[in-house]
Amino acid sequence: MSNISRRSFIAGGTLGLMALAGCSGSQSASSESGSAASSDKTYKIGVLQLTEHPALDAANEGIVAALDDSGIKYEIDQQNAQNDQSACATIASKLVGDGDDLIFVIATPAAQAVAAATQDIPIVGTAITDYAASGLVADNDAPGGNLTGSSDMNPVDEQIAMLQKVLPEAKHVGMLYCTAEANSVIQVEMAEAACDAAGLTHDRYTVSSSNEIQSVVESMVGKVDAVYAPTDNTIAAGAAQVGQIAKEGKLPIIAGEENMCMQCGICTLSIDYKELGKMAGQMGVEILTEGKKPAEMAIEHEETAQLTVVKNEDMAEALGIDLSVLDA
Repeated sequence: MSNISRRSFIAGGTLGLMALAGCSGSQSASSESGSAASSDKTYKIGVLQLTEHPALDAANEGIVAALDDSGIKYEIDQQNAQNDQSACATIASKLVGDGDDLIFVIATPAAQAVAAATQDIPIVGTAITDYAASGLVADNDAPGGNLTGSSDMNPVDEQIAMLQKVLPEAKHVGMLYCTAEANSVIQVEMAEAACDAAGLTHDRYTVSSSNEIQSVVESMVGKVDAVYAPTDNTIAAGAAQVGQIAKEGKLPIIAGEENMCMQCGICTLSIDYKELGKMAGQMGVEILTEGKKPAEMAIEHEETAQLTVVKNEDMAEALGIDLSVLDA
């Protein structure tokens, strides 16, 4: 099963994330710190991350940081599906079969796989845009089942407004995303509505897998004035490739979040994925130590005040774009 990466270790309050998901090996440690450390219980925790790219890796780090900060004792089983849907299902069955006390899921396909595998084990997600629209919960304010978490809903309207501010001559926008990702479709629909309101025309440029990224991005050159790429995991994983084509083709991209932006975009208004992971981790601790029920825990969002303006000056310079307007 070469498409599945695995890591497992036991941790207390002082052990951080040794290496991002995608590595293998194990280590154990024990310490007591924080108010929760007085318990002798060692919790079994599973983590299923869809794939490796900086945003999801940061969310994973945030989860572990929150667990460490809580002072609980835990054994964590880190699993990465390498963007393979069948691997997600296989890993989900494994984590459920192991009898974990709680499972963290990072990105929508990972959440869908684990939700399909268990209705009993608490599940806490992160890097998921809209839980209700993705069929993961009954309602974002009252989930109603065994799953809750933190949302990476983008400030899409503000990002399109940023596009107009930086590229005032742009008239036609290309939407770049993977059709297999439900949350990307949600964000694109929001971006299209924002473009309609702003008087911008738009077209969709979609991939079904990473193998199509090069041809699709190349097809946008000369056809669009700018590109909007939401927080799409397939595009994020191939962001370096997208960035190379964008630079050669003079294609300005407003990316969905910071890490994508620094590889392929010119600027964005970004959420902090490590903070999102911490939010999810804290929710998980409350479920484990305080008896809270996912069904009654509303989906959490990052505060608007925490959003960060990100500028990729190197890409902007290569494309001849002045980002100083963002300083006003």
